[in-house]
Amino acid sequence: MSARILIIDDEVQIRRFLGISLRAQDYIVSEAATGQAGLAALATGGADAVVLDLGLPDLDGRDVLRDLRTWSSVPVIVLSVRAQEGEKVALLDAGANDYLTKPFGVQELAARIRVLLRGGRDADDAEPLELGALRIDTVRRSVLRNGEPVALTRKEWALLALLLRHRGRVLTQSQLLRELWGPTHTADTHYLRILVAKLRAKLGDDAANPRYIATEPGVGLRLLDA
Repeated sequence: MSARILIIDDEVQIRRFLGISLRAQDYIVSEAATGQAGLAALATGGADAVVLDLGLPDLDGRDVLRDLRTWSSVPVIVLSVRAQEGEKVALLDAGANDYLTKPFGVQELAARIRVLLRGGRDADDAEPLELGALRIDTVRRSVLRNGEPVALTRKEWALLALLLRHRGRVLTQSQLLRELWGPTHTADTHYLRILVAKLRAKLGDDAANPRYIATEPGVGLRLLDA
């Protein structure tokens, strides 16, 4: 069954362009020109993913995001001309799953939608995941690299499981620190740098050319679909 994509954007040309492109990839596309219309469309018709522009005529996209997050966990990709790191972090912390800065390529958007639609499963109930040279079994809490066991510490496994559970989503540094070390450590970014470096070394990953864990500079981490 085709996935349903809701586009919330006040620019007719953008909606038309995205609609044509996504329908060509067999998605069912609905459109809304305002924040209120988008929320109503989501509430009545549902969607498997939402593409949300920030610059709407009636509501700021951030307000739309905050509203829908009170009653929906649908994956949301935010579109904006605002490229500041602080803006991205704030949106991801508010519940956005991904972020694209205008102008962007429709193929990149489609790829990110595919990742989000594959994600969202409960990692604890998932089948072992084949990721490049890795085989990750969340039930047994085990990792194989090229068929050989990888010995992870409890904290290294916690980081990997967290990224896996939110596969397809950028997790901000503050989110990761809060989940792994608690709310009093959200400023201790050096903890995260050290942990990521150790995990990458064990997984055979390279920060400069990542296969598994990508760093979004100044924002956070993303588990790649290797």
